[in-house]
Parts: sequence; structure tokens; C-alpha cells
Amino acid sequence: MRIGELAAAVGVTTRAVRHYHHLGLLPEPERLGNGYRDYTLRHAVVLARIRRLTELGLGLAEVRDVLADDAGKDLVEVLTELDADLARQEEAIRERRRRLRELLEADALPAEGPVSPGIAELLARVPGSASPMAAKDREILALLDTAAPPEARERITAVLAEALAGPEAVRRAEHAYALLDLLADAAADDPRVAEAARALADAVPAGLLPEGGVPEGDAFLRAVCADFSPAQAEAFRRALRLIAGQRR
Repeated sequence: MRIGELAAAVGVTTRAVRHYHHLGLLPEPERLGNGYRDYTLRHAVVLARIRRLTELGLGLAEVRDVLADDAGKDLVEVLTELDADLARQEEAIRERRRRLRELLEADALPAEGPVSPGIAELLARVPGSASPMAAKDREILALLDTAAPPEARERITAVLAEALAGPEAVRRAEHAYALLDLLADAAADDPRVAEAARALADAVPAGLLPEGGVPEGDAFLRAVCADFSPAQAEAFRRALRLIAGQRR
């Protein structure tokens, strides 16, 4: 058989046959005097087996193990691992579909896009809808929903949900937002920074920040402050220092 005949018989492309040759999965026959390779039934049997294994989901490295005479893994072991991996994928798909159902069943999606139900509820509670600083807070919450580890996200969500349930906490947050908004074009040495920092420290609920505080060199803190004006960033850093001092 020529390479095209072999490929057609097994239902693959000639490019795939050459790729399997290159990887050492399919033995390559010697060329005849006319320069063509002559494939035998044995080549077709091996090629068909490669196709069946790849259709099951095995990677080519795993196929090589199965085909090798000194295979590190036998077929049963490889298929068992594949079955376990497919089970994990099924669970992941079920979880994604569950989240999609929650989003589709919600009354409306937040402007920040699809987020977890807990964060969506928080976004609906964030006060000061006309405040630019409140909008930044909403963006940070949406970022935490994706970037924070699950346990940290759950802790932050629980603390904020409890805090924003009370009118006094909402009032403090609105006051802090208003003072920070006034610093949008201010320099770091603006005298209003101290008042804004104190208001922000008062608005942060106990338990929101980790026990050891947030180091000033923290990458996330730097990213947040880079989006603020110099005065707002300074107020944010001073507020963190005030909170750390209150814990001592």
C-alpha cells in the first residue's frame, strides 16, 4: 500500500501518518527502488490502534507508552487515569453550568460582568452609585472574585455583607467615598489626605484585612494605588497604617 491508501483505509490523513512517523509511533517502511514506501497490513493495524487510542482521549505520549514493548504503563492503567481525568472534567463542567444558571436566573447582571452570586449581592449594596471612588471599589470587588483564593474571597464577602447590612456602615462608606473623590486631582501632600485616611480607616469593617495587615510592598496594593491619584493613594496607605495601629 502507498501512504495515501494506508491513510484512506484507516480514516486518517497522510499528514497524520507522517506525523506519527516523526514521533516514532508508527514504524516507517523502507523505500522501494522507485522511491515509494510500501505499507503492509501490520502498519494498518498499528495505525488503526493509534487512531482508536487518540479518539479515547489519550495524548500521543501516552499512546507511545501503550505501544512500546517496554511500556511504563499498560493500557488498563492509562485508561484508568484517562477515566479519572474525564470525571474531573465532567465535575468542572457541571460547576460551570451551575454558575451559568445562577447568572441567567438573576434579575440583572452587574455592570462589572458575570461574577459569583456573593459578589453580585455585594455590588448591589455598594453605596454611592455616582461616586467615582465607589465605582473603583466595585471594580476591585469584581477583580477579587477572580483573583483571590476561594477562602479569602469567602471571608471578604462575609465580612462586607455583614457590614453593609447596617445603615451606619453605609453612611461611613459614603462619607469616605466623598472625601476620596475630592482628592481626585490632588497631590500626595494635600492637607485633606489625613481626614480622608481617617474616614477610610473608620469605614473598613473589622476582619476585612488579614491579621498581619497588608504590607506596603504588596503587589495587589501597588496595582490598586497605581489607579489612584497621588493624594488618594497616600490616603489609602495611611488608612492601612491606621488600621494596623488600632490592632496593636
